[in-house]
Amino acid sequence: MSFLLNAINVAFQVYAYLMLVRVLLSWVRHNPANPVIRFIYEVTEPVLGFFRRIIPPIGMIDISPIVAFIALDIARRLLIYLLLSVL
Repeated sequence: MSFLLNAINVAFQVYAYLMLVRVLLSWVRHNPANPVIRFIYEVTEPVLGFFRRIIPPIGMIDISPIVAFIALDIARRLLIYLLLSVL
């Protein structure tokens, strides 16, 4: 059970780091043809795109990544709570 909880935590952390890299990439020039950058965009766009549709940018500021980070953490905590209550 401990292995499962650790695996869930690691998976959510990796995804959070990918979202952080995605946010940082939006501030600098990068080559969109780079396979690593393409991978990061393809993996994070479903979540960030969902929140971007719900919360439009305020002027030049896009707060959807902040909301996505919060939602990701809530989902992680909820999943762990449910697993602990079932197991």
